[in-house]
Formats: sequence, C-alpha cells, structure tokens
Amino acid sequence: MQDARDLRSYGRRRGRARSRRQQALWSQVLPRFVLAPEEMPSQAATDVWLEIGFGGGEHLLWQASHHPAARLIGCEPFEDGVVKVLDAIDAQNLSNIRLWTDDARPLLRALPNASLSRVFILFPDPWPKARHQKRRLVSAQTIDALARVMRPGAELRVATDIGSYATAILQAVLGGSHFDWVCESPSDWRLRTQDWPGTRYEAKALAAGRRCYYFRFRRCG
Repeated sequence: MQDARDLRSYGRRRGRARSRRQQALWSQVLPRFVLAPEEMPSQAATDVWLEIGFGGGEHLLWQASHHPAARLIGCEPFEDGVVKVLDAIDAQNLSNIRLWTDDARPLLRALPNASLSRVFILFPDPWPKARHQKRRLVSAQTIDALARVMRPGAELRVATDIGSYATAILQAVLGGSHFDWVCESPSDWRLRTQDWPGTRYEAKALAAGRRCYYFRFRRCG
C-alpha cells in the first residue's frame, strides 16, 4: 500500500501512445508476469533478486537469461519500459521474471523479512536540483527498508552518474550499520564487474562524458 509520506521518486509513467503490438503485450502478456501475492518470496526461497527501476530492461533481461535458477522481480512504473521487457520475455520465453509496475516502496513493505539475496538500483532518477533531492530513491529510509528484506550476506548494487548522488548514496548506506561497502581500491567503484552488464542509460552518460559510479554493498549479519 502506498504511504502518504512516499514522495514520488520517478518521472513519467507513460510516453507516446502504444502501438497495437504494445497494447496486446500490456493487456494479454503482462497479466501472466505480474507479481501475484501468492508468488511473494519467502525466507526459504533460494535466490530471489529485485531490480528497482529497470528502465529499458537490458540488465534485468541479461541477469534472467544468465541465471535461470534465480527468480527476478523487476520494478518499473514507466509503462514503455515494461512493454519492452514484456516483448523480450515473450520472444526469449523467459519464465523467471515477475514484474511490479508501480512505486517500489509499497513492494518493499510487503516483502517478507530476509527474502532477497540481491538488489539492483541502477541509475535511479537523479533529481539534480537541490529542491528536488528529497525525492531521490536512495535514502536512509530506503536503505532501512532494504535491510529488512535482504538476507545476511545479500548484495546491494547501486549505480549513478551524478557525483552528488554518489556521495549521498554512500552517506545513506554507510550512515547505518546494515551494510558493508565491498571496496578495496578505486577500481571497485569505477568499473563494473563481469556479471554486471551495461544499460542504455549508462551508455548515454558515458557518451556525454559523465563518470559512472558502481557501488556494491553486502548485508551485514
């Protein structure tokens, strides 16, 4: 359930009008892949991964196809991104993805304790203007919510191309006692690991000359 205190942390929900194919995906394919209440992960589930804000779905789809034994939950309120992923799921016959097409925070409140083994938040909306930064998704409150639903040893990956947001992410995560930063040298946050594929947003950021920051944190306990 949406909390009145949840400030909107994302931009548009919808772009241009859907084509006939896109409308068919939304009305006929999406119902088969929406995360149903009975499919909520449990503490006994083996590998359940969550990606918050999957955008065009490049990373989500790569992880799903390379880790067929894992169950992936993709969260994205922007309908155009959801349709792109539905098209790929249909074409690639992927069965290990479930979708949440709304704000991630109600989902985090609904998930059981210690039910996730990996979480990805890749290039969330940066809200660069000072007056808007309270809308940034990665905050101390979100980190507390993630800590509850992530297992001891679970990995949190966060990426941004905005220097001030990178600083805020580190402050939010390391300001508490829930996570350790997996970092021994600058290359650990300047470079992606081999099992961390790029996204189109990252490509745009690099083409524009912006530095990208790749953070990995491990749930304590």
